[in-house]
Amino acid sequence: MKHLGGGDRFWAAIVDAGSADAPPAEAVAARAALEVPREREALLAWLDASTQLLLGALRAAGPESGCWTWWPASQSPQTAGGTARHRVQETAVHTYDAQLAGGSLQPLPVELALDGVEEFFFTVCATPSAWPHKPTAFDFHAAEGRSWRLTVDGDGARITRIPAPTAEDSDAAGASVHGTASELVLYLYDRIQADSLHVDGDAGLLDLLRAWEPEEK
Repeated sequence: MKHLGGGDRFWAAIVDAGSADAPPAEAVAARAALEVPREREALLAWLDASTQLLLGALRAAGPESGCWTWWPASQSPQTAGGTARHRVQETAVHTYDAQLAGGSLQPLPVELALDGVEEFFFTVCATPSAWPHKPTAFDFHAAEGRSWRLTVDGDGARITRIPAPTAEDSDAAGASVHGTASELVLYLYDRIQADSLHVDGDAGLLDLLRAWEPEEK
């Protein structure tokens, strides 16, 4: 809860600050010194207030308003709307973490998870940094009917939506990953392993992708 609530407060300050080259120094300091209530009801109230701060900042700014983000080289916009989308996905994954701790796991809601796969690719994977290995492509297929291709080569990594898989499409990818949208999100966020999914092609390429740390440009 400290991580979630502190994150909401941190991003609320960032959105309030508008376009910038770095997060507000005050927000960075406040996050580092953050203390949260220990009593359950007070903690829940603090968490709710944290979420309301972020929602208020997002509403006041509007989705097109610029703000600092840590993903300037990605396919996601550096806007309040981009921030809102990413925070929704982070919150969904941490909700899964809480369910795991409580022993009552539920899959992520379908529409949320479908957007989560794409948001992760656009925000975390897309980069102009050169792929240091032989050019290839990774296809990700959600059982709910949506698919994406991550192409990696000397120009970096870029994401496109692709049609439902065919035999020819599978041949074009070095590795193809199949699962529910929820499973794909949890795999991308390193909550489950590749052996929880169905992988066609060279599964070793997924290890290279996970180990890759692109240089910022």
